[in-house]
Amino acid sequence: MLDLIVPQDLSPMPIKKYLHSYIGLSLTIWRKIKNTGSIIVNGKEVTIAYVIEPGDIIALHWPQPCDIVPTNIPLDIAYEDDTLLIINKPAGMLIHPTTSEHASTLGNAIMYYFHKQGLSHAFHPVHRLDRNTSGLVLIAKYPHIQHLLSLNGAKNINRQYLALATGILKPSEGIIDAPIARHPDSIIQRIVDPNGQAATTCYQVLKPLINACVVQLTLLTGRTHQIRVHLSHLGHPIIGDDLYGGTRDLIARQALHAARLYFTHPLSGKVIDVASQLSNDISNLIDKLSENRK
Repeated sequence: MLDLIVPQDLSPMPIKKYLHSYIGLSLTIWRKIKNTGSIIVNGKEVTIAYVIEPGDIIALHWPQPCDIVPTNIPLDIAYEDDTLLIINKPAGMLIHPTTSEHASTLGNAIMYYFHKQGLSHAFHPVHRLDRNTSGLVLIAKYPHIQHLLSLNGAKNINRQYLALATGILKPSEGIIDAPIARHPDSIIQRIVDPNGQAATTCYQVLKPLINACVVQLTLLTGRTHQIRVHLSHLGHPIIGDDLYGGTRDLIARQALHAARLYFTHPLSGKVIDVASQLSNDISNLIDKLSENRK
């Protein structure tokens, strides 16, 4: 269900035009509402021919089937409103269920959270994190909100990460512009390839350590494993990232954390800015390497 109030400064218009032009409702969802859902305006069901008026209160109902099994897994909620959730995901958790792991993912936890509140939302992640990357994940409660936020990809949402890279990057800040493609011998691994998809990452060294550094990275595109591939391409793989040349001697997973999300809310126009503290394993490793530097 989606609840809306028509702004007072809006002229009367067909409800379909309002939902498409001002709310961003896709034609696919409109068809679902038209064929299997309902439109309630000011407490009464209306037809698709209804013309909206300023101040109208609209409630849209349409089926949102989801086959993800709800599982009682604690969630660290960093932000929530009527249309969005931002979750601080721990390392080791998948985003989506798979055939071999179908009850312990973020999707399972989100569906339990919705079910417990009596909500009929499905699972609509706007972006994804690797299993062993910790930090902030943006979830839309409705498919059209997911669509609005995904229209321009990473350009629509500012995503900042913190990583522990091997060695000291020089220069200390810059832009990595290197296209990424799937490795020809792997369905998982990616490589820098001139024939791949465009991929751009901005970086800045925040703190030099002993044979390592803390790097802040901002994605300008959103390719699979982008930060991991780009840092490895520079010869500074992420500590713990053994898929791309790092070592697990100091930490049991890639030392990569999604530390900040900021974007303009697709409905309210409000700027949403959410930050997440480094997970303990990365924070402790920074302290250890700082002491060694001394």
